[in-house]
Amino acid sequence: MEKTLPPIPVKRYFTIGEVGELCGVKPHVLRYWEQEFTQLRPMKRRGNRRYYQHHEVLMIRRIRDLLYDQGFTISGARNKLQELVQHERDRRKAGEVPLEGVEAIEIDQEEFDAAVQDEELHMHAASSQRLDTSMLAQLRRELFEIRELLSAGH
Repeated sequence: MEKTLPPIPVKRYFTIGEVGELCGVKPHVLRYWEQEFTQLRPMKRRGNRRYYQHHEVLMIRRIRDLLYDQGFTISGARNKLQELVQHERDRRKAGEVPLEGVEAIEIDQEEFDAAVQDEELHMHAASSQRLDTSMLAQLRRELFEIRELLSAGH
């Protein structure tokens, strides 16, 4: 039975957990597939955290389809994916538009670092805002308590 996969959001980078949900596979399976399919090379950042791009999510969906839906073995899926990559290279040479998710695109490391840093700053700002709201709520409660104590004393 084929599982309907959710649409891929418009986003530059995806974590391994997000990719797992988008592709219907567990993160340990994605790490294993990285070893078996050389075309699958997510960027790695601090602590070996993986960041996948849109074309890699598409490739993972293609690998999943070959293995789970079409019944290929790992070796057979690897060969089929290599055929697809070669076919896309031939199409590019002929001036045709390539299919998405077949061949990895080279990534500028500085561009990647800047995008990840922007995302981390955004996450930190959101976290700080929640903290500020929590602190303000606590301060408000304490002020009400002080007001009640002062009004009770007079």
